Amino acid sequence: MEGKSFLILEDDVVFSQVLMRALSRRGITTHIAHSGEAALALTKKHSFDYVTVDLQLENDSGLQWIASLRASLPQTKMLVLTGYASIVTAVQAVKLGADNYLAKPANAEAILSALDADSDQIDALEWPEPMSVGRVEWEHIQRILAEHEGNISSTARALNMHRRTLQRKLFKRPSLK
Repeated sequence: MEGKSFLILEDDVVFSQVLMRALSRRGITTHIAHSGEAALALTKKHSFDYVTVDLQLENDSGLQWIASLRASLPQTKMLVLTGYASIVTAVQAVKLGADNYLAKPANAEAILSALDADSDQIDALEWPEPMSVGRVEWEHIQRILAEHEGNISSTARALNMHRRTLQRKLFKRPSLK
């Protein structure tokens, strides 16, 4: 790992600083961007071996930056990190160009392991089955929410649901089963 370079696209200042310190202790040169625009600007100045992208940025979704980052850094290993993990967003992230997907909380060791995982290890990941009705509903809501770029009001309209009801459902995250 020593001598490698790392870009962290993360709006959580504390988490990004903690991760940067942990990576620096391993000899990894680390840069932090708190927005997609800042991350793209850094890719014009530096090349990176690894990139982590937070799914829920302050002003937008990290998903919208994956393709641009992949175009700027075609050989870079890219990992999506999120506290709002769902199968739908994992599939979207990989389709857009991410190499792997990891739920927060995650430490530097878990992040580096996920970045170094080969495709056989990723394909061997097993999703919990069967899912409960609540979990199926959650996954469906997450898919529609992603289609509406995180806009709660338009997602509620698409689901024919009151906005407050949707917010309550999003707040009550179901178990994986």
